[in-house]
Amino acid sequence: MNNQFSQQVSIFRGRRMPERGFLVGYALLLKVIEEQTTKRLPLPTSLSMYTAKHRKYVQDNWQVFTIRHKPGNDLPSHMVFGLKYEGIDLHILKETFKLIGTKAITQMILNEPTGQYTRRIWFLYEWMFAKTLDIPDLTRGTYVDIIDDNQQYCVIGKNSTRHRVRNNMPGTAQFCPLIRKTKKLESFIVDRLDDKIRQGLLNVHNDLLRRTAAFLLLKDSKASFHIEGQKPSPLRARNWGAIIGSAGKYQLTKEEIERLQQVVIGKNKLRHMGIRHNHEGFIGEHDIEDFTPIPDHISAKSEDLPDLMKGLFETNEILQKSEYHPVLTAATIAFGFVYIHPLADGNGRIHRYIIQHILVLQGYADRSMIFPVSASILDRITTYQDVLEHHSSPRLELIQWESTEDYNTRILNDTKDLYRYYDITLEAEFLFDCVQDTIERVIPNELDYLKKYDMLTDQINNLVTMENTRVDLMIKFIHQNEGRLSKTKREKYFDFIEDDIVGQIEAQYKDVFKSENED
Repeated sequence: MNNQFSQQVSIFRGRRMPERGFLVGYALLLKVIEEQTTKRLPLPTSLSMYTAKHRKYVQDNWQVFTIRHKPGNDLPSHMVFGLKYEGIDLHILKETFKLIGTKAITQMILNEPTGQYTRRIWFLYEWMFAKTLDIPDLTRGTYVDIIDDNQQYCVIGKNSTRHRVRNNMPGTAQFCPLIRKTKKLESFIVDRLDDKIRQGLLNVHNDLLRRTAAFLLLKDSKASFHIEGQKPSPLRARNWGAIIGSAGKYQLTKEEIERLQQVVIGKNKLRHMGIRHNHEGFIGEHDIEDFTPIPDHISAKSEDLPDLMKGLFETNEILQKSEYHPVLTAATIAFGFVYIHPLADGNGRIHRYIIQHILVLQGYADRSMIFPVSASILDRITTYQDVLEHHSSPRLELIQWESTEDYNTRILNDTKDLYRYYDITLEAEFLFDCVQDTIERVIPNELDYLKKYDMLTDQINNLVTMENTRVDLMIKFIHQNEGRLSKTKREKYFDFIEDDIVGQIEAQYKDVFKSENED
């Protein structure tokens, strides 16, 4: 075993290290787990190592420590190192607990029952396994937080008198993704983007706000379908837009998810409607010759869905009742939902609905002016796909599966923890990017367009008498053609208007919309 702690390496699991050195913390635990059990786990975004030098630095997703930080040559010491310097990784800790065993964990805690990291390990063991160790309750000692809020985001803690710790975990043992504190996220939170949009809308006329909100609902609905590669009918887009407009009205439950699926897919359109039962799923294609699945993402096992969905709903309740930031809550629950993929179809659109639902429910967005996040995601579709792939690809390698007779996937190993314990920082940063874009560009641009649209409508009505629908059509045609009414459209729809009047309308369009065209 000691050789595992003293072996110098320059590459770990395909990730090149800044220099030759020794694995430490979660990296070392991953190595031992793989060697002792042959089980591989997803790599954290950042790993740690140490060298004999006296230089501490961060480079290429590695924290490089000095020999003075070296822990003891045993797994508990490396668990403590991970908690102290790397935050909490529930998946790695759980597999380490399994490897060490209940007896050794119990003895470790009895050796130092009041140590702050020992108490945290003790609590996490009993919390994750729902098992009480043969250790008497503590009766003295100050309380310590399970999560170090300098490293990861947490909720307001609840005291566990048995362990003398505060449980500030942002979730339950059944579902608890974690988010690292980054400069980018902290900057977004300090900026208070929701206050900016409220201030910006204070002096906007109610009629203009209403029209803008209606357009943005339809825009967001269409964008959510387009992300899935679908072009919805006008009625279908409007129906889903109405659902988005009701975000925050109903609690997120199994029944609500199934109702939303019926709206977005249509009643009884699928053989397997509702939460999957005895039916697996994947995202991807089939081989052109033997039709074997070629998955990009494999959905959670149907037998695991009751626990996973219960954990998702309970975590949602915990986060909403805490001071957890609404965008972080939305990232946790919405991306958690789409990774679990509990439905046969409709997961992506409901995932994006959940974002709206949580932002409204926690007061970050107003139901009368939803944030068209799907439209911003569509503008960043490549980045969105990269974010999803960043999560799914490493886990795909860890799922053992076989093709079924109906060319679906059948999972052969235990994968439940892959869908409940992971880092979701990248998703939170991406969602904040989209929220910022929505608030600072999409909503102001739409308000500006409608103001200019109204101005040009008045000018056209002063020059020629037409139905409102035809005026609207003319403005859209000119806007689409960058300031000119094409000859084809003119002859087909506006042949009754004199040339000089059309010229004046085009000139007025350029005058009204010139700043937008220059931008």
